[in-house]
Amino acid sequence: MERENPRAERQGGITRKTLFKAALIATPVPLLAGQAPALARDTALSGGPLTPTPYCDDGDDPTPPQTEGPYFKPNSPHRSVLPGAGTTLTVSGYVFGLACQPLANVLLDFWQADRNGAYDNVTYNFRGHQFTNAQGAFKLTTIVPGLYPGRTRHIHVKAQAPGRPVLTTQLYFPGEPRNNTDPLFDPALLMTVRTVGTGRQGTFDFVLNVPGAPPTDSPTSPPPGGGTWRVGVTYQAGDQVTYGGAAYRCLQGHRSQAGWEPPDVPALWRRA
Repeated sequence: MERENPRAERQGGITRKTLFKAALIATPVPLLAGQAPALARDTALSGGPLTPTPYCDDGDDPTPPQTEGPYFKPNSPHRSVLPGAGTTLTVSGYVFGLACQPLANVLLDFWQADRNGAYDNVTYNFRGHQFTNAQGAFKLTTIVPGLYPGRTRHIHVKAQAPGRPVLTTQLYFPGEPRNNTDPLFDPALLMTVRTVGTGRQGTFDFVLNVPGAPPTDSPTSPPPGGGTWRVGVTYQAGDQVTYGGAAYRCLQGHRSQAGWEPPDVPALWRRA
C-alpha cells in the first residue's frame, strides 16, 4: 500500500482517501498459485520504499504538473478505451479536491505513444478523453506505451474540473530503467502497477487544486443486505457484525459509510 502521509486526516489510523478507494481495489485479482499480487510501486528496485503520490488533505500539494510535450492534439474522441496492438493496460483511480472530496465530471484527456514509441499526429490513435463519474472515478483501457529516445515510459494527461484551470501532467511506470535518466521523471507521479495474466493493471489518484468541504457521513441506517452492520457507526478493530447472512470482523478502525459494506471492502472487514 502507499505510505500514509502524517498530515493526512485519519479515521482510526487510515485516511478517508484510503477508505474511499477500498471499494475500487477490493475486486479479486487472479493470481498464480502461491503468489500474492505484485504491486510494483510498493518498493523500488533497491527494495526501499518509493515516494508516495500526494494525498488529498487540507494544505497538501495537488498532483504536480508537467510539460505538455510536442505531441498533444486537441479534440480527441470521447472514449475510455484506446484500441490498438500491444500489452493491455488498464489505469483506474479517483480525482479528489484538496479537502479529499471526490470530484465528478472532471475532464481527463489521455494521449500516449504506441507500442513502438510513436505518436499518431494524423489521426487519433491512442488518444481519448472521458469524464469522472459521480464518485470521482475513472478507468482507462489502453496498452503499455513504447519507448522513444530520451524518455522513460509514460502516459500524458490533462485534467480539468468544471470551471477550474487545466492540470497537465504525466504518469510513470515503476521499475523502468530510464526513470533514473529521464530529466522529466517525477516519482510523485508513479502509478501503482501489477501484472495480471498477460496484461497490466495500474492505479493513480489525482488531487486537483479545487477547494471544498470534506465529505460528511451519512446518518445511521440499516444495511440493504440485512444484519447488524450500520452506516455512520465508528467501528474498532476486532468488532464483529453481520451482513447479508454472514459474520465479519473489523480489521481497521473507521466510521462506516455507504459503499463500505463488509463484503465490498476486504481492507476493513474479514469473514469471521
